[in-house]
Amino acid sequence: MRLVRGLLLLTGLGFGLWGVWLMRDFTSEQLVSMGTFLAGGVLLHDAVIAPVTVLLGVVAARLLPGRTRSVAAIAFLVWATLTVAFVNVLSGQGGKPDNDTVLHRPYGLSWVVMTALIAAIAATVAYRRRRIAGPPRSR
Repeated sequence: MRLVRGLLLLTGLGFGLWGVWLMRDFTSEQLVSMGTFLAGGVLLHDAVIAPVTVLLGVVAARLLPGRTRSVAAIAFLVWATLTVAFVNVLSGQGGKPDNDTVLHRPYGLSWVVMTALIAAIAATVAYRRRRIAGPPRSR
């Protein structure tokens, strides 16, 4: 196990050093922009995303039956990952008024459809799990 951890550590350090090497030609403006982006991501996570996730977990633990909690947790994880991947296109970043071929798809509609699909799949799996398991046992 120590060998695996050591290899993972060396791999991570190697990729980190490679990233620093790639930044050698960045201007000071680009470095400040990158630092702001990274700090903003940490603040957004710690001030908004983490508390909302904990709150949703507490609410789900109180409202959902035990057999469906894991399905809801997995669905939320998939949805959150999808949403993070969609953030740039949903906010319109990268679009250019002089080039209408960039960001010309209905990304908002795609995100809504994927969200509904994730919810439908989770509801189906939760229903089947409850149906297969039978009525809840009394303690």
